Amino acid sequence: MHSGAARKPRMRFLSGTGSTTGLPPAPVFTPDLEPLMSIDFGLSEEQQALRDLAHDFAKSEMRPVAAHHDATGEYPFAVLEKANALGIMNTHIEAENGGMQLGCVDGMLLAEEFAWGCSGIGTAIEANGLAQQPVILGGSPELKKKYLGMFAEKFSLCAYAVTEPNAGSDVQGMKTSAVKQGDKWILNGTKMWITNAGVADWYFVVAVTDPSRLARGGMTGFIVERSWPGVIVGKKEYNMGQRCSDTRGITFENVEVPEANVVGNVGDGWKLAMSAFDYTRPGVAAAAVGVARAAMEHSIEYATERRAFGQPIANHQAIAFMIAEMATEIDAARLLTWRAASLKDAGQKNTKEAAMAKAFSSDTVMKTTTNAVQIFGGYGYSQEYPVEKLMRDAKIFQIYEGTSQIQRLIISRELMVRGK
Repeated sequence: MHSGAARKPRMRFLSGTGSTTGLPPAPVFTPDLEPLMSIDFGLSEEQQALRDLAHDFAKSEMRPVAAHHDATGEYPFAVLEKANALGIMNTHIEAENGGMQLGCVDGMLLAEEFAWGCSGIGTAIEANGLAQQPVILGGSPELKKKYLGMFAEKFSLCAYAVTEPNAGSDVQGMKTSAVKQGDKWILNGTKMWITNAGVADWYFVVAVTDPSRLARGGMTGFIVERSWPGVIVGKKEYNMGQRCSDTRGITFENVEVPEANVVGNVGDGWKLAMSAFDYTRPGVAAAAVGVARAAMEHSIEYATERRAFGQPIANHQAIAFMIAEMATEIDAARLLTWRAASLKDAGQKNTKEAAMAKAFSSDTVMKTTTNAVQIFGGYGYSQEYPVEKLMRDAKIFQIYEGTSQIQRLIISRELMVRGK
């Protein structure tokens, strides 16, 4: 997806704009004859090939096992190992650390196809990216080489450990602390709802290092290895949807963290944790689009085959309009997502746009999957048909990586407080 550079508008004199007073014609502000911005909604050949590769993988490796992993909650190690071998995991790690250094738009293409295949497996694949991003943004060269370089050497997993039992949207509630003792930090506290917690090699952890400042320079990011003494991983949570994603709590009891494992500067933890979302929230939005697209496709197939009142139910306006709304809102969600990702790739601030994409896509996938169940009727409520799982999987998009309400708070602040 490409966007051309904006051209500066010109002041022109247009015929017929003069007055009867004999004065010269007034200047009229008009755009140049050429568009101010040329926007190409197509993909490059490389991007199309990447999307095709991800789609084929989702179709052949994810969809056939999605029902099994949903029913059992078994972590999809085999699928992830295949994705890693194919080169479609950890795609944003810099080249100097053995990665492909793909852009944000490239990542969105992958995320949509993975979620189209199975969003539970897709979340397991994508979870690495959220934990890696603060390290990419703020880690020292030595830290990056050790903890990002490992992904090029062997199949590895990591996790983003920020949320706590009493500190989700409310950062002021964070209790996990790190106290400096000599050349190390002593970490104590509990994290909750951590994706990949039970399988990760390491965690990106944010802890309070200055209680008087909290998010304003009082929190610090650390890399903590799961195998270290004092790291206690809790039981797997069996959730409404995305059941094969490994979600657990983590307790840290006097865990010794070397000074070298501080990510960025002391006090930068919350800033790094939030900055990562500008990259990953478009990915979550793209995944929501993938689930919604799958639900729409199932709805179209079912509505053209199912007959009622002597004709396919797709011929009835009530059903046809529901599908038309699905298509319209899915396209709108995708375009919001692509815009947010394109801004990130261009090095521009995208906080507002990422929040817009996340909020709209999350609401779209919930509405789309709910309507898909409605189109299927009683069959949609049965586990024998695919849309029941999609509806369960959809709900989490309105919750993780910032609730839909928090996204609206971010958007309003960007618009009104910061005037952007």
